[in-house]
Amino acid sequence: MNEDYAFIMMVKEKWWIKFRERHEEGKKIHSFVTRDAAPPKSTQFILFYVTKPVGEIAGYTQFIERKVGDPQQLWKMYGSESVLSSEEQYEEFIGSARKVSFVRFNNLSEATNPISLNNLLMFLGIKRLSRKGFYVNKETADKLISFMK
Repeated sequence: MNEDYAFIMMVKEKWWIKFRERHEEGKKIHSFVTRDAAPPKSTQFILFYVTKPVGEIAGYTQFIERKVGDPQQLWKMYGSESVLSSEEQYEEFIGSARKVSFVRFNNLSEATNPISLNNLLMFLGIKRLSRKGFYVNKETADKLISFMK
């Protein structure tokens, strides 16, 4: 589990803002909705990389679980945890997907010191980020989280 200790997830700025708003409203558990069986499958933490135009790791959270399955059934069970405001918006978002994922998490923390793309690439020793996100080990995750605090 050490190699899959944290997952760096790519999110659009509008979803990040909505997660923060839900957190500020006192909501404890959140769900990130994606089509198909999207990662992470299992991890301890999620670090949110907010894509362009922001381009930084803006926060982190504790991973609860990933639920994959029938779109209607999962909406009934976890729709209230998502940032999608209605079933109609959810259906428009998932389109014709036969399977969806609800990535559930809690204890959302906004970074005091967000990590820019250039600093992240330099720290990880890579040239670009995977658009589907990627796992990092415990040592790397701990360093990233401590830098953000």
